[in-house]
Amino acid sequence: MRVLIAEHDYPVYTQLLRNAAPDIEVLSSGDSAELARMAADAPVWLGQPDLLANLLRQGHKPQWLQSTWAGITPLLADGLNRDYRLTRAVGIFGQVMAEFVLTYMLVHEREVLARLVSQVERKWDNRLGHSLSGRKALIVGTGDIGVTVARFLQPFGVEVYGIASTARTQAPFVEVGATSDLGRLVGEVDFVINLLPNTPHTQDVYDAKLFAQFKPTALFINVGRGTSVVDADLVEALKEGHLAGAVIDVCRQEPLPQRHPFWTAWGLLLTGHSSAPTSPSMMTQLFAENLQAYAAGEPLRGEVDFSRGY
Repeated sequence: MRVLIAEHDYPVYTQLLRNAAPDIEVLSSGDSAELARMAADAPVWLGQPDLLANLLRQGHKPQWLQSTWAGITPLLADGLNRDYRLTRAVGIFGQVMAEFVLTYMLVHEREVLARLVSQVERKWDNRLGHSLSGRKALIVGTGDIGVTVARFLQPFGVEVYGIASTARTQAPFVEVGATSDLGRLVGEVDFVINLLPNTPHTQDVYDAKLFAQFKPTALFINVGRGTSVVDADLVEALKEGHLAGAVIDVCRQEPLPQRHPFWTAWGLLLTGHSSAPTSPSMMTQLFAENLQAYAAGEPLRGEVDFSRGY
């Protein structure tokens, strides 16, 4: 079987895949024209969705695509062929995402950024920090990553709530509400963590009306997709004191334009889409397992339902 790798880190993936599956033929290149020529002869593609989408636009027709990202938005663009199986990266981002979320929850409770400002101003800052124990967090999106983040928060004494498409009983959450419960739950928690994918149903969820229902002491962390947030409404909500701060890892346009209000918004920290980088070794292991399942006609991990967008 021929497998095409379309990745900025293609030399690393090529070596890892040859070690993991020595029986397959691996095709890869850093030259876009050469990559396009190779795509015509490879039924299976592994790579990042933006590069894979470019190949689809050129008319190539794979049988199965394995995304190295959790998000697959570029492959859902209008006019692109969807006559193939698509799997997204699952099971490899949970811990690193949990570490990111925990970092900024602790930064918030211990007022790290305010202390840094005090140091710059040469002011002795002996304010007392707070503990995560007893705090409440709402994870909006209780899929694979959301469940792992919740499990990491539990040992710190955080009460974890969730939002899914429908209400359900799901460990380790105290409660998982439906989308219609979001307005109620944001008013009851100290941290709101957005993990929603980019679908037609998840755009502009966080608007002025919702931000007005946050606790004034709450921190909003967006590690899902930038399209979930109405940018101007978040900036205004921070200014009006509807919430205490925001950590924004994902934006509608990346890199963020120089004149965007996020750069200077009060209480907003930008982290440059760094929350959960893909581990090539873990990604290769997931792909190799899916490759065996694909050859055997078995279900694939992370298979995407195009009608839902995830």
